[in-house]
Amino acid sequence: MASTSVKSMDKSKSTEVVNSVGKVGRIHRYLRNGNYVRRVGSEAPIYLAAVLEYLTAEILDVAGKAAHDKKKSKIFPRHIQLAIRNDKELNKLLGKATIAQGGVLPNIHQNLLPKRSKKAPRPEGDDEEEAS
Repeated sequence: MASTSVKSMDKSKSTEVVNSVGKVGRIHRYLRNGNYVRRVGSEAPIYLAAVLEYLTAEILDVAGKAAHDKKKSKIFPRHIQLAIRNDKELNKLLGKATIAQGGVLPNIHQNLLPKRSKKAPRPEGDDEEEAS
């Protein structure tokens, strides 16, 4: 009997930690009603909520840095887009996601840039004519 009360205290404690961002009960309901699996464990929504909280914090952290670089005090969808596309792991995870009002990454193909011509060395006869 004592072990079950300790277990329930651990679950409520871990639920409180994760509840700061998302409700574990709501995630549990979505998992049950979503027909993903026949049975949902009691710790699955807690773990999923923790993962969602971590991803949210990571994206907002990098997007906040992008906004700070652009000297903005608010994070706009453009900053989230830049944060995701410039981060290798986030881009792999959210590569196919479309972010509304996010725009595109600034990129100009090398073939479209003007070609830089190397200055050919002047013939020696040209220098003498310009001097006179």
